[in-house]
Amino acid sequence: MDRLCVFDFETVPDLAAARRLLDPAGALDDAALREALDARYARAGAAPGSAFVKAPLHRVVCIGLLMVERDDPEGPFRPARFSVRHTGDMPEAELLRRFIAGLRERPVLVGFNTRGFDLPVLRWRCMALGLPAPAVFQGDHYTRRYSPRHLDLCDLLADFGASPRPSLAEAAAVVGASAKPEGMDGLQVEGRVAAGDWAGIAAYCGSDVLALYRVFLAWAVACGGLSAADAETSAELLHDLPEANDPPLAALLGREG
Repeated sequence: MDRLCVFDFETVPDLAAARRLLDPAGALDDAALREALDARYARAGAAPGSAFVKAPLHRVVCIGLLMVERDDPEGPFRPARFSVRHTGDMPEAELLRRFIAGLRERPVLVGFNTRGFDLPVLRWRCMALGLPAPAVFQGDHYTRRYSPRHLDLCDLLADFGASPRPSLAEAAAVVGASAKPEGMDGLQVEGRVAAGDWAGIAAYCGSDVLALYRVFLAWAVACGGLSAADAETSAELLHDLPEANDPPLAALLGREG
């Protein structure tokens, strides 16, 4: 059986780690600390607040995933589970523990820049929180760069750096999918967390997962691993998910709840 886990993490800077790095005396309040963190990582000429902090200084606030599978290696994928969980409902350690538990079945991971960001963040957070995750630490098939068990579509579509790396929004636009809810992008996640807008964050993360799945299906067709008809069927079968009648997912699927 082919089993895939299409996933995406949403993260924000870890101010506790940032304080240990930049303000061990505790002289700065959180706002000043955040400014110091931004200044450390900002590129020359970048707008304030736009600096991308390195993976070790992130914490995970939301994980979206879509599990799909197929018995026939030449047939369509059927959805098994779609979920978006966040730290508004549970501690980060529990959020990560549940994700790690899903790796025990060894699904093929499908992501976008997940080799460069999401899985490194996961490894750092496991170290910070004391969580065992051997699948992403012990030279497993998820960590080998050219492994067919971890499909980082950003890496693959850029030919491992030979071509400029696309964004998910760019890749989604090519295949006719929408990657972001209107008026939302990654730079807003931190502010949405501060405001307690967990519904908005979940919608943003969920839309990325569904757009990524559409990109994967188009990639699989182009690679010859899936027919165009089966790709269309795979996308349509999302409506068979038990969650498809819940308003949040119904909205992401473009249907009434």
